[in-house]
Amino acid sequence: MLPVQPLFVLLLVGLLGLFFFGFLLVRRTVAGLNEGYNDGRR
Repeated sequence: MLPVQPLFVLLLVGLLGLFFFGFLLVRRTVAGLNEGYNDGRR
């Protein structure tokens, strides 16, 4: 088992959380734009 630095783990978790949050935000924004675009076409 390799010795793991707490700082490295914290950084990794933070990056993963940020990536996940960004993904959700982008997905929601794209869905909203798509809805608005479809409403405008109708």
